[in-house]
Amino acid sequence: MVKIGMMIGDRYEVLEKIGTGGMSDVYKAKCHKLNRFVAIKVLKQEFSENANFVSKFRTEAQAAAGLMHPNIVNVYDVGEEDGIYYIVMELVEGITLKKYIEKKARLSFKEAVSIAIQVSMGIEAAHNNHIIHRDIKPQNIIISKDGKVKVTDFGIAKAATSNTITSNVMGSVHYTSPEQARGGYSDEKSDIYSLGITIFEMLTGRVPFNGETTVAIAIKHIQEELPSPKEFVPEIPNSVEGIVIKCCQKSPDRRYQSMQELIGDLKQSLMNPDDDFVVQNDPDMQAGTRMITDSDREQIKRRAVYQENHYHNYDEREEPMRMRSDSEPVYESEPDEEDEEDDYDYNPRMEKVTTALALIGGVVFCVVAVILAIKVFGGRSDANEEPDSPIITEQPSESPSSAEEIPYVKMPQVKGKSVEEARNALTDLGIKSEVTYEESDTIEAGEVISADVEEGTEIRVGTTVKLTASAGPQGIPVPSVTGISYDEANARLTQLGFAVTRVEGYSDEVEEGIVMSQVPSADTEVAKGTNITVTVSLGKEKIWVPKLLGLSEEEGIFTAVEAGLKVGEEIAYVYSSEYPEGKICYQSYSNGSYVDPGTVLDIKVSKGPEADTYRCNAIITEPTAEEAPDYEAGTEVTVRLVTDDGDVLLETRISNFPQAANYYGLTCSGGTITMTYSVTTEGTTTTDPETGETITTPGETYENSFTRRIEFTLE
Repeated sequence: MVKIGMMIGDRYEVLEKIGTGGMSDVYKAKCHKLNRFVAIKVLKQEFSENANFVSKFRTEAQAAAGLMHPNIVNVYDVGEEDGIYYIVMELVEGITLKKYIEKKARLSFKEAVSIAIQVSMGIEAAHNNHIIHRDIKPQNIIISKDGKVKVTDFGIAKAATSNTITSNVMGSVHYTSPEQARGGYSDEKSDIYSLGITIFEMLTGRVPFNGETTVAIAIKHIQEELPSPKEFVPEIPNSVEGIVIKCCQKSPDRRYQSMQELIGDLKQSLMNPDDDFVVQNDPDMQAGTRMITDSDREQIKRRAVYQENHYHNYDEREEPMRMRSDSEPVYESEPDEEDEEDDYDYNPRMEKVTTALALIGGVVFCVVAVILAIKVFGGRSDANEEPDSPIITEQPSESPSSAEEIPYVKMPQVKGKSVEEARNALTDLGIKSEVTYEESDTIEAGEVISADVEEGTEIRVGTTVKLTASAGPQGIPVPSVTGISYDEANARLTQLGFAVTRVEGYSDEVEEGIVMSQVPSADTEVAKGTNITVTVSLGKEKIWVPKLLGLSEEEGIFTAVEAGLKVGEEIAYVYSSEYPEGKICYQSYSNGSYVDPGTVLDIKVSKGPEADTYRCNAIITEPTAEEAPDYEAGTEVTVRLVTDDGDVLLETRISNFPQAANYYGLTCSGGTITMTYSVTTEGTTTTDPETGETITTPGETYENSFTRRIEFTLE
């Protein structure tokens, strides 16, 4: 039982419980070796003794362990200690896309497309590793605090051994593809369908298909055409509408054929949202929408009953990670199915018809075979002798109409032989083999203990036989290879007889080329030949700097943030003759360079070509008689120089001329000089004729002004 404060794997200190679900609990923990916080998903105690639950839990870890991508919640480690099965994952603080949509009602098309691009990049990384998620939905997409979008919960993911896989697992019914709803094939294009439904919900705030039961919703996915998102939000651009419709085509052949193709159209929609560049494949009879048959309807109903019984009996539900309002990660419960091979297509009427046809075909075949045998072998005396070769032939009962013979061989004795001898003997007969080791105190290491096919049993050529061999009296302790170079670790492990698988990941703490972690962990005793997975550091993750030059300010900021960069808070606006007004004309890191995540990128935005500038180099002389007849030399004059666009260059009072006026970088070609001066008239003296008194009247002072036009010189 996991308790707060306990150590798991001698390195993970459990700090607090942050989530719970039907099958597992999630804890926040601290990794003391790498000094970082992680999330640990632990299988509940009541399920740890059930082989089916343990197998499913391990399948989830294996599906995601090899995926290292910025848009995927990475798995760091997996292990078992004292009956505790755990998966160590990246701790992401943020909010699920589902909660984000609920908070905002619906997203703008640019924000929705931005999120879809990052989700697509994460899914593309999984597809490149032949992993199909099969449960893409907003609950399984996390938006971290720094805006990074990550895909999580590979609980029902499956590794594809070819281009397609047969799947009995259906994700959440609102986002499931038609082929998953039918229980048929699901491949990479099933994830594309589910992503299309998710984009629809981001744009409109609702899912396209709803119903009272899961069966009703599944039937709508198979039968009904997807409504246009523009029916709910008319302002959605044509290109985005086309992308959603193409993602959600009923036939996989009419959807995008790869995530790379989808990403290309999503990015194009940001640059040219109203262009009609989405190519919809021409429909044909096979790919067109068809009415659901009674058989399909019954199949879906049986499938729904199976799911309800399965969930009721096992309560086996995986939780996509989400964040509480206080930014603590929790896990929402979503039902999940086992990858069991149940027969959903049983039809009694078809079984009777098939049986009758098989009997008729068998009779006809036997008659033909007897006639041929009489003609060919009738006169030979050795016709009943057994062949010397161990290879025999048998007509397969399941295909009585086939005229070809299927090769069978007798299982040779392998018990007591060395693994090499046994495998060589099987290979010579065309039989494949797999070897597992177990401890034995009585059988020498490397000797075959048993096989899953008894000696002398006739088996088909190409069959895989599982051999169990002795690992000796006890397993071999796995050495610690963390903290050393990969070459040294590989040499040390192979020298002890282990197989080595290398995976790579970024690390801010571990130098490039050094082993960060290993599975199984050090000192674990395992059989010789066991595969040891070592994770090698690629050093600090670097981000490729995109080209922002020529983009609008909004587009440039979006592109930078999408790439994992930050844009400087102060954006300068400068003149540029190379870039039009409103376009980015400068970025502090050049396109194609690599920088650390979160690096601040400064940008400058063009104000358009710089206007012509002028200079003023003038000598202001005193007023002339023509300009100011009443001006007297030495009188103080107020001189004011104003440009044609209203800038005051000079305003002063002077009495000594000339006055220099030198100014540069002026935006207009001329200006006006205004001179203002004072004039005082002479006083008058008069005599009163009656009294003879002399009366003196003082002179008056008033201001006069005039202007001069001045032209500036082009710089």
